[in-house]
Amino acid sequence: MTTKQTVLQELPADLDRDRLPKHVAVIMDGNGRWAKRQGLPRILGHRRGVDALKELLRCCRDWGIKALTAYAFSTENWGRPLEEVDFLMTLFERVLRQELDEMIRENVRIKFVGNLLALPSSLQAEISRAVEATRNNPGIQFTVATNYGGRQEILQACRAIAFQVQQGLIQPEEIDEALFESHLYTAGISDPDLLIRTSGEMRISNFLLWQVAYSELYITDILWPDFDREAFHLALRAYQQRDRRFGKIAKG
Repeated sequence: MTTKQTVLQELPADLDRDRLPKHVAVIMDGNGRWAKRQGLPRILGHRRGVDALKELLRCCRDWGIKALTAYAFSTENWGRPLEEVDFLMTLFERVLRQELDEMIRENVRIKFVGNLLALPSSLQAEISRAVEATRNNPGIQFTVATNYGGRQEILQACRAIAFQVQQGLIQPEEIDEALFESHLYTAGISDPDLLIRTSGEMRISNFLLWQVAYSELYITDILWPDFDREAFHLALRAYQQRDRRFGKIAKG
């Protein structure tokens, strides 16, 4: 391990611990392009991407960030080649099985959001086991968006609320932001303060459409498998240079 890597185990000196984001979300883009640049099959890019995610999770823990949400598989990703989709499902299952003991030791609390019923039954079983085994862990909240789509999330919340109105359980005038949020996949999880997207793409790709209304966006050209602690340090430094007014005017 180099001196630079050793130093980055601790919060870099140019970051203010009191102004760190409490919740970071990441769109992990560029695995396939990374593999192509290395002359490797796309699936090996996904394997390397898992390593990058594990390192970011550890970094958040080391630096005192309370929550991390990762966009692992979107509802649109089913349109990828069948071989790649099958590999991803198998990879998710294997990683969950192999990493569960370590997550328990490190007090990680894992949650999955999305339409999980469409996933392979064996993967659903691993997800249930991991969520239950880490439910009471006091450490970082690690949320994995799997078969997730922001529009679909909003639609299912609307349907659930409409059904309650139809049944006379609530009145339309009782519907407010808090009620709506309680019907989202992410109910009980704070909104992200910072949304990071790798690979330079300038879009949020149907990710957390409701939740990122006031998140700070950080776009980097770095491909996801190369997103390391130094890259995260730069993202946090940029975040701390922002003036977060939430639509208000700063007092002079």
